[in-house]
Amino acid sequence: MQVAKWGNSLAVRLPAELVRKLGLKEGDEIDLTAGDDGFAVTRHARPDEVLAGLRRFRGRLSAQDRLSRDAAHER
Repeated sequence: MQVAKWGNSLAVRLPAELVRKLGLKEGDEIDLTAGDDGFAVTRHARPDEVLAGLRRFRGRLSAQDRLSRDAAHER
């Protein structure tokens, strides 16, 4: 991979094989972590994946654990 100038920053193009292996799409956010054997790439969850995870919990809170907007805004 080659490091290139992109505005005031530096950029690296990821090889297509790595993009496919990580399941990356345009607009995805990733973290690069340096390690002893190179670096690790971690993809952040996409908004639709986060929403799908939250939907699994819909309706599963007991009545006593549910939050009340009115109680939260009491003074």
